[in-house]
Order: sequence, then structure tokens, then C-alpha cells
Amino acid sequence: MKNSIYIILSLAILLMSCSDEFLNRVPESSVTSGNFYETEAQFEQALIGAYASLRAGKGSIASWTMGEMRSDNTHLEFNNTNRGGQYIEREDTDFFLDRVVSSVVADKYNSLYVGVARTNAILDNIPNAAFGQAAVDNIVAQAKFLRAVYYFELVRYFGGVPLYLTTVKAAGEAYIPRSSVEEVYKVILADVSEAVAKLPAPTFPQSGRANKGTARMLLADIYLTQKNWSGAENELKAIIEMGYSLLPEYASVFSPSNKNSSESILEIQYQQGNQGQQSDFLYPFLPLASDVKIITGIMSQNRQGGGWNVPTYEMIETYEPGDKRLTASIAIAEGTGVVGDMVIEAIKSPVGYKVPAGKRAYPFIKKYLHAHSLEQNTDDNFPIYRYSDALLSMAEALNEQGKSADALKYLNMVRQRAGLAASANTNQAQLRDIILHERRVEFAFENKRWLDLVRTGRAIEVMTKNGEYIKKAHAGESYIPANSYQITEQKLLFPIPNREILIGDLQQNPGY
Repeated sequence: MKNSIYIILSLAILLMSCSDEFLNRVPESSVTSGNFYETEAQFEQALIGAYASLRAGKGSIASWTMGEMRSDNTHLEFNNTNRGGQYIEREDTDFFLDRVVSSVVADKYNSLYVGVARTNAILDNIPNAAFGQAAVDNIVAQAKFLRAVYYFELVRYFGGVPLYLTTVKAAGEAYIPRSSVEEVYKVILADVSEAVAKLPAPTFPQSGRANKGTARMLLADIYLTQKNWSGAENELKAIIEMGYSLLPEYASVFSPSNKNSSESILEIQYQQGNQGQQSDFLYPFLPLASDVKIITGIMSQNRQGGGWNVPTYEMIETYEPGDKRLTASIAIAEGTGVVGDMVIEAIKSPVGYKVPAGKRAYPFIKKYLHAHSLEQNTDDNFPIYRYSDALLSMAEALNEQGKSADALKYLNMVRQRAGLAASANTNQAQLRDIILHERRVEFAFENKRWLDLVRTGRAIEVMTKNGEYIKKAHAGESYIPANSYQITEQKLLFPIPNREILIGDLQQNPGY
């Protein structure tokens, strides 16, 4: 004990005798904000971190909860053995009962702002870069593209939000008021326009990084959201001439062997293995079961992690006869056992499926089911934009301008790849419905359906009917609250997380 005291005292004396110069020196091996942003390699590292935010901002639990379960595509398997807060919050999102303290909503909001902060750090420090202008322009363009992606996600889910365009360096800079929706879009458009001008054209196979086609697709998506149909048409025309193409088979688009293919415009990158870069979004979509080996190929219990994003039978029935996308996107686990611990006996096709007497059936998302060797360690990337999105967006932009006959060319490229007959309908209102339905089945479980419903003004109508369907389909089950699915204009946005309201003195969205 005495020896320990002597050692501590000796160290204290030594430290007090050190000069200020010694204490203030940064070890040469340390990385700080003061010495990191210097070389091109360091800025490339920072960009990798900015891209990584796509995983949390657009490929996370919050993303499929808010983008798919919020819509009429999927529901959930109620888990009465686990009533933890994070599970209840996901249910609340499905039921339109979001609370301002929801960790699901906060995760989405905060993850997007982490991405904004990372891009701001790059943009703030790159004026002092001592390497070639071409490399500087490319890094700036990628950072601005990513910042536009993050703010576009924020404004669509939350409305006007605080605009941080430089690195926050002091507490006083952290608390700024919400900007208007128009102000946020002005920044987004400026960022993505610069990205379009500076990014290189796509080359194949792609790298997973942003390029001119990626930036133009984002710009077209923004224009569609703003109903700037001619602006969207111009961007999509350019994309169609860049060498992208549909893969011959829909199912192959999602195969890990076809990552960053000619159909990919942007996808979130993952890699299975022990590097910590794996994906795992397949597992939450599987049944609650003590063993899901019959699905995954490896022994794996899924008693608490699964039961989410379950395709509804209404969703299954919306596919046209012969649509190849149905069996590529959905399968049905058949078996016995109680809810929460299913004994899976067989995997069945959803085509014409009827539940046999004495059996339970659980539809699940098959789109991301591919061979892997470790539990919850998959190699699947997650799509953000695909070439079919450009084609269906072009069909929509043309139809909204009264060019319905021209729109059919692009619509039918997607339909025919799916094994369906070409459409000849040129009635604008009817074709509008056809295109929206085509988007539903083409991009099923890619987190687009809720945003499409809001963007096209269909959310209240469609989700009110969906609420009626869910309550009828689950009649007698007590887990659906009586006040669920009361969809109003206010529910088209999610609440600003309560912590942000309290510490930032922000105004909450109406209705929360």
C-alpha cells in the first residue's frame, strides 16, 4: 500500500514539473481534428465514414419500420413474450401511435444528423487540402451528394429541420431553430446540383460510390417529390443514356454476386465475415421460432429478433398472375406451434397458397435471403436506387405532363422483365394508378412505399383502408389498439424527437 502511494506521489510531482509546452504537445501517433484532414488518403477515410452513415440513416431498423411497416405492404407478428420498449415503439409506428420519446424515430433522426456532421467536417476542412484539384472536386461532390441524401431523408420524414451547414464547434452553435421545408430543399438542390456537375460518369462494375448517374437520380427523385415533372424528365433522360440496364431476371438483382451491377444506381455496401461490415436485415423479417435453419441453412434461434416487416396477404394478392416478382420477394413458412415459437416444417410458394387445416403460415421477405455461413452475418447489400426506379420515374414524369403514350415504353420495360404483358392504357388517371402499383411491387420491401404514398397524396386514403383490413384480418386479437390507424394530415410526418425539442427549444410537429 505504501509503495502504491509513493508511486502516485512521484507521478504527481513529475507531472507538475513538466513544462506547459510538453503538456500541450500532441503525440505524433495521435489523430485529431487538427492533424487529420491533410492528405487525400485521410479525406478518403473521412468519406468512408460519411458513406457508413447510409447504413444507420437508410438501411436500419428505423428505416424499414418507418418506410415499410408504416405502409400497407407489411405488418408484424405480435410477440407477447417480449414487451420491451423498442418492440412496442415499432408496433406504435405501424399503428400510427408514434410517441415523441420513440427511440425508433430518434434513431432515424440522429443517424441522419451524424451523416450531416461527417460531411460538414469534410467540406469545412478541404479548402486547406494540399493535393490535386480534380481529387478535391470529387471529394467535395461526394460529400455534398451525401449531405443532400441525409437532408432529403430528414425533410421527407420530419418536415423543416435545423440546417447545419458547417461543423458545430461550440454549444451555442448546436442550438439553432428549424428551417422551413423550402429552405431545406434549397440547400438540398444546391448540394446535389454541384454533385451532378463534378462527379464522374458511372463505370461498370461500379464501386458503390456516388457518380453522376447517382446524383441525377437523387435530383430526379427530389423533382418528383416537388412535382417538377419536366425537371425530373430531363434528369432521367440523362440517366437512361448512361449505360444502365435491367438484369434479365428480377431475383438476380438482389444476389450478392450481382452487387453494384448495371442495374444498381446506388446501394448500401455490406460484406459478410469478421470485419464488422456484415448485413443482418434478413433476420428481423423471419418468424419468431426456436430454429429457422430450414430458411437460413444454418442452426439459428429467432425467438426474440424476428416477427417484423411481415408481408400482408393483401400485399401478396396485389401481384398480378404470372408476376415473377412475387416468388422472388416473398415466401411462406408453414408449420405448427404457438405464436412466438413457430415450428417451421416447410417453405412454400405464395402463389395460390391456402393455409392447410391445423397449420400456421408466416409470409416473410425472401428478397434478401441468400446463402451465408454465420448467424446474422449476411452479404446482402441494400438498394437505394435501381435502374427500374429511373424507368418508372420517367413513366410517371411523362404521364403527369400528358405524355401518357410515351410513358408506356418505360413502364413496360419493367413489366415485361417481370413476365407481365405490356400495358396499353393511355388514360392519364388510370395510368397514374398503374404506375403507383408497379412501384409497389417492383420496390416491395426497399423502404419506398410509405414515401410514395405521401408523395402522391394517397397515404391517408390507402392507410385508412389498410387499417380496416388489418383490424378485420386480426379480429379477436387484442394486441391492436382501438385508436390505431387514425390517419390524418398530421401523421404524414413523424414527431421531432422529444430530446431535441427540450434541449434545442424546437417547435414540435402538429399533432404530437
